[in-house]
Amino acid sequence: MDKFVEDEWQSSRMNPRTSEPHNEEVSPMEQPSGRGAQVGILMGSQSDWAKMEKAADALKQFEVPCEMLVLSAHRLPDRVAEYARTAESRGLAVLMGGAGMANHLAGALAANCTLPVIGVPLSGSALNGVDALYATVQMPKGVPVATVAIDGAANAAYLAVEILALQDEPLRARLKTHRQAERAKLEAALVEQTPQVQEVAR
Repeated sequence: MDKFVEDEWQSSRMNPRTSEPHNEEVSPMEQPSGRGAQVGILMGSQSDWAKMEKAADALKQFEVPCEMLVLSAHRLPDRVAEYARTAESRGLAVLMGGAGMANHLAGALAANCTLPVIGVPLSGSALNGVDALYATVQMPKGVPVATVAIDGAANAAYLAVEILALQDEPLRARLKTHRQAERAKLEAALVEQTPQVQEVAR
């Protein structure tokens, strides 16, 4: 576990899957064993964990290690900036920020590094995530954030895989195999369908 994430872990000392953390804004990371994390998944609140966990689940399919952390862009801006500035030196290649309402997390990450940043606007507000979508997608020129659909954490993971696959031939092969398998499922389901013939009244 690297120093930055270890410090955040000690700040919380509780696993979000089993109990509430002492500090809602900081929670433990999740990282598969073996090689270090390639994707950093941040979320703005503890309540976002279940939605953003779908990204970690999708990355796991492709054997891409990741880390997860709760850091608020508004309540802990210095921590978010530090995380982004040290991300590349810690081996991360893609960052992901998911939050609701006035979602500035992905933008704050992008402002402090040159790694690809993917924004995930989350629902849950009075505007059902539309506010978070606008806050994420409307970035100024020169500081882009690739934005997926509201609650689209899984698609954010697939995009991260595509980015990583540009420099990773085995990962690219796994991605192609996954696409082919999904296509085969749909084609099989199509074959099994019984044509529905409707008579036209004369």
